[in-house]
This record gives sequence, structure tokens and C-alpha cells, in this order.
Amino acid sequence: MIEVLVLTPGDWQLWRELRLAALAEAPAAFCSTLAEWSGSGDTEQRWRDRLTEVALNLALTVDGEPLGMVSATAPGPAGEVELISLWVAPAGRGRGVGDEAIRQVVAWTYDQHPGRALVLSVKDDNQRARALYRRHGFVDVGPSPDDPAERRMRRAGG
Repeated sequence: MIEVLVLTPGDWQLWRELRLAALAEAPAAFCSTLAEWSGSGDTEQRWRDRLTEVALNLALTVDGEPLGMVSATAPGPAGEVELISLWVAPAGRGRGVGDEAIRQVVAWTYDQHPGRALVLSVKDDNQRARALYRRHGFVDVGPSPDDPAERRMRRAGG
């Protein structure tokens, strides 16, 4: 059974565990690097600040084991919510963790920011992630404004 935990700054150690695992396992999938969040960048305050500054932060567990994470921003200047930092551990893949993460972000967006579109950026060569997003109603709208190696995907607001 998948359990979804809404994280607060007090949950910084769980977020740290998941984020460092994600950066180590899939370094090309994120804009941040493991080196940036390790060593002198690995401080309790920095982790707490990350959980404070981003509007929604979730951890997903299966039978008590943390196997996924996802975040979403408050609407930006364009009025869109952005899904960020989605990662599923290898042990969680194919078990519905990614699907549940997206469902949670979509539900939060509709509840907290009705009518707002949801956007994300995904590496162009990450076909599995792109297929996951398409299953949840996201469509490719062109290159990401942040990275030419990424595609921007959008889901209309509801």
C-alpha cells in the first residue's frame, strides 16, 4: 500500500534521504547535483529552507519504505503550478508510486489553485517519464525555457 506523507520542515531528514538518493541514482534527471547538496551544502538549515520555500513536498512510502518524492510550486508569474523533483526509487518503479505522486500533485493543484495549469520539465530522452506524464494528461508544448535538453509538458487547469 502506498502512503503519502506531506512534509514540513521538521521532516527534513526524510526529504534529505530521498533527495540524496535521487541525485545519486539519477544525476542527469535533475537541475541540481549531488555535489551541490553534499559536503558544505548538506546542512540542516538548507534542507529545512527547501521544505519551507516550495509550496508542496511529498514523500511516498510502500510498506513503510520511502520510495518516492515529488514537489510542486505555488503559481509563478505565468500563473502556472510547476511539478518538480519527482523521483521514484528503483524498488518503487512499476508499483504505482509515480502515478500516485502525480495524482497527488494534480489534486493539490485543483484544490489549492483551481483553474491553474500544471507544468513540468522532463529530459528529452527520458521516455518512461514522458509516458508517465502523458498518461496523466500532460502534453508536450515544446522545449523547456530552462534547458534545451528538456521538454516542457503542460496539463490544463481544472
